[in-house]
Amino acid sequence: MKHIAKKRIFEVEPYRPGKPIAEVKRELKLSKVIKLASNENPYGPASSVLKAMIQEAGLVNRYPDGGCFYLRQALAKKLSVGGENLIFGNGSDEIIVMAIRAFVSQGDEVIIAKPSFLIYDIAARLEGAVIKAVPLKNFYYDLDGMKREITPKTKIVFIGNPDNPAGTFVNEKNLVDFLKKIRKDILVFIDEAYFEFVNDKSYPDAIRLIKKYKNVIVTRTFSKMYGLAGLRLGYGIADVDVISILNRLREPFNVNSIAQAAAVACLNDKTYYRRIGREVVVERTKLYRELKKMGLGYVETATNFILVDVKNDSTMVANQLLKKGVIVRDMAFWGLRNYLRVSIGTPSENAAFVRTLKTVLS
Repeated sequence: MKHIAKKRIFEVEPYRPGKPIAEVKRELKLSKVIKLASNENPYGPASSVLKAMIQEAGLVNRYPDGGCFYLRQALAKKLSVGGENLIFGNGSDEIIVMAIRAFVSQGDEVIIAKPSFLIYDIAARLEGAVIKAVPLKNFYYDLDGMKREITPKTKIVFIGNPDNPAGTFVNEKNLVDFLKKIRKDILVFIDEAYFEFVNDKSYPDAIRLIKKYKNVIVTRTFSKMYGLAGLRLGYGIADVDVISILNRLREPFNVNSIAQAAAVACLNDKTYYRRIGREVVVERTKLYRELKKMGLGYVETATNFILVDVKNDSTMVANQLLKKGVIVRDMAFWGLRNYLRVSIGTPSENAAFVRTLKTVLS
């Protein structure tokens, strides 16, 4: 069927997710495997969330609420926005794809950082966009460099905040300065998948900026801090006009009923997730200390993952770790040939990673 498919489909390298634990166990015949590759919450959702999921499971013979009514109400209240300012997706990835489909035509330009989340690049190329990838400066966004790349054909600028895979973020002053200096017909897509992990006063309140900069959309997810990666649920906040456009592309019933019930329960269980946030900070500090002892470099992160310079061929190191039952993300595909991205796991998982890394590197 290649002869009738769009030619540009074959010019795009498919996204390669981290291997699931069960697959590694089968392939390598291992009894114990830990996964520190996909920036997931290693503790899973709160018990109150599991209870809500079980209750909703009995109703899956019915289609879900296409408008996410209860989730929309709960989230609008939490964020102090109107319900009409929200859109929900099958993960925040779906909202990225919707925005590109809505605002980008063949030959238009999309500006991203390099490296950054691969879906920005993949989804834009599939719409025939010209990608302008601006290298990070010392693992931070080069907003001045991105501004210089803007032309009359520029339609979207993507800003991961914090960024994946670097783990750094754009502060409020630099973000506002950037928004002031670019055209108002360029959509500025601020991907805040990891914002719950940030504990820094200079981090921008991007949702507040939407009132003044109507060309801004902010997306967040329930996959990371909230531990619902397997249910696929993300959301976007933007001006009513932007949301209205995206809703024209949104598939009906794109968010399943169990995901909606789980997300509402997540929003109601603040205590559990505050504890997770504190645990991430504690374990992150421990990992920094261990990496320093090994003489390895790393990028200080605002997230639940660390970019680690193993000072060796990262593909070799990642493969050796995999054989010993530790799944991490090799960054060679992103052009970072000596780097691994390591999610912050439970104390026992992090200790196992450190022990195994020492063995591999020795």
